[in-house]
Amino acid sequence: MQITLLKAKLHHARVTHAELEYEGSCAIDGVLLEAAGIREYEQIHIYNLDNGERFVTYAIRAEDHSGIISINGAAAHKASPGNRVIICSYAVLNQQEAAAFNPTLVYLDERNGITHSRNAIPVQVAS
Repeated sequence: MQITLLKAKLHHARVTHAELEYEGSCAIDGVLLEAAGIREYEQIHIYNLDNGERFVTYAIRAEDHSGIISINGAAAHKASPGNRVIICSYAVLNQQEAAAFNPTLVYLDERNGITHSRNAIPVQVAS
């Protein structure tokens, strides 16, 4: 059996551009792609914290150290500059691979700078 697990996440990225006429669906600062282990042209899911939109597209590389998160093409209708988004990629693994796998979670500040990273989400507790 195979299961789909979270592979990587860019948490609280800020959209810098929404370009309806640009080719390519989500341009991401190359340093952020590398930090998360997301490949260019890899399928990504984007979750918009500000308007609730959720959509699937693919990643393209933006200039290193630029902080760019550009939602392009038809997806530009689903996000605006300044929106906070979570960008995720997933992997299909067999049971043995899944047992030894940990995701790469990269946390960003308001300028899309990396604040920290980890390989697990803390357990949610009741308040």
